[in-house]
Amino acid sequence: MLKVLFVASEAAPFAKTGGMGDVIAALPKELRRQGVDARVIIPKYGSMPEEWKSKLSTEAIFQVSLGWRLQYCGIEKLNHDGVPFYFVDNEYYFKRSGLYGHFDDAERFVFFCRAVLEALPYLDFQPHILHCHDWHSGMISVFLTAHYRNHPFYKKIRTLFTIHNLKYQGIFPKDIMLNLLNLGWEYFKIDGIEFYDKINFMKGGLIFSDLINTVSPTYAQETQHAYYGEKLEGVLTSRRNVFSGIINGIDYTTYNPATDPNLFINYDRQTKKRKIKNKITLQKMLGLSPTAQIPLIAMNTRLVEAKGLDLVIRVLDEVLSDAQIIIVGQGDEHYHHLLWQAAWLRNGQLAAIIPYNEDIARKLFAAADMFLMPSRYEPCGIGQLIAMRYGAVPIVRETGGLKDTVQPYNEFTGEGNGFSFTNYNAHDLLFTIRRAIGLYHNRKLWSKLVDHVMAIDNSWRTSTSKYMQLYNQLYVEEYIYKKAASELQVIPDYSDQGSLFNDFEQLIPIEEAPYAH
Repeated sequence: MLKVLFVASEAAPFAKTGGMGDVIAALPKELRRQGVDARVIIPKYGSMPEEWKSKLSTEAIFQVSLGWRLQYCGIEKLNHDGVPFYFVDNEYYFKRSGLYGHFDDAERFVFFCRAVLEALPYLDFQPHILHCHDWHSGMISVFLTAHYRNHPFYKKIRTLFTIHNLKYQGIFPKDIMLNLLNLGWEYFKIDGIEFYDKINFMKGGLIFSDLINTVSPTYAQETQHAYYGEKLEGVLTSRRNVFSGIINGIDYTTYNPATDPNLFINYDRQTKKRKIKNKITLQKMLGLSPTAQIPLIAMNTRLVEAKGLDLVIRVLDEVLSDAQIIIVGQGDEHYHHLLWQAAWLRNGQLAAIIPYNEDIARKLFAAADMFLMPSRYEPCGIGQLIAMRYGAVPIVRETGGLKDTVQPYNEFTGEGNGFSFTNYNAHDLLFTIRRAIGLYHNRKLWSKLVDHVMAIDNSWRTSTSKYMQLYNQLYVEEYIYKKAASELQVIPDYSDQGSLFNDFEQLIPIEEAPYAH
């Protein structure tokens, strides 16, 4: 059986600040359904809910070397939704408010990366693949190469590095090279972890991992150009042969309007008319004018410029003349104050729920007619996927995963599942919203569009098979072209990559599998 350990800084429901937390919770669960022994390891944060802390069991206690330091490390474990989760325990580093943004984040996540590698011999399974996520685990592949590769236990472990957001890279002063990383200066170079005379943890993951991917095909292409590449486009272009994009999915068990306990009334595609009861009830709850005649537009987002908030603010008055808006989220204080002021001035038409509230966010998906996501850039985004699951039609800018998941609606052919615009321009956004509002008042066409949107499968099923292809590639690529040709005299047909690993394992034990490189 293929064994994969997910290494990440967060996973719902234990710790979550964004979409990555949902991915780390859902993708391993789907992989296990397909026969992969997928497990997860994250830090044990002080903010972890007590209901989970009380269920942890201790797996191991040891010390981790960080330069001249020896630090305590405990590994604790629990099973959740059928997935084994491991937690790296060190209260000095992780028993704090918030997950990130501390003065010693470099030391905290160097410790985490070293702790993961040191913990492997203590766990009850030996992973074939370390699937690392974002800069917090970027140094895993560097340390594996520099410090562990010659040890027999680690020799066959391969690495996949997934970019969730290239903007956040983990950039720190170079004086941690010897003091903290215990790396020779040969790693501090342009084809190493050096980045404008600093150290870049994300770049370490991109350079030293066997394969890399990001969370949508369009974002994979965009990041190889300067506008989206965040000064790493050269690295990604140089590794384009091992770089791919796989769209995220959502957990259809967690996000299900038929069973979601947060909703005022449950519904499904066949009973979608019940959405109106969720809409009216939420309008009353938040002080909006209760009506079914005016479209309700939702935003569930981080309140930062990257999410298109500057565009929304510019056209807010024009949109509110024809619709109601509810915004749930938190972010920059600048936007907090602007939205609070606008909600006070347009009482009954606009509600701003700040800080973020998960219960109201779920109710909003069920109540909304449309879901607005005009991002400047968007690696994937899961908001639009959840919205479609709940029957809210997405309005998006054509970038990253939004372009991959939302196709413009054509009222003449019935094709498409939402509304989109290309240029990052407030007037283009306003035109697109007005077009959606115009169609909303054609009740027959709108009902067909909502029905189509709810029928789309945005679950992890398809994406998981593509991750299986990457896992298989790490272990069987060389075997296909060498072992099969020499022993079987025929190159097997592995066009069905989803079953590739199972076919291969029947012929040669995974412990003896050759490498792809």
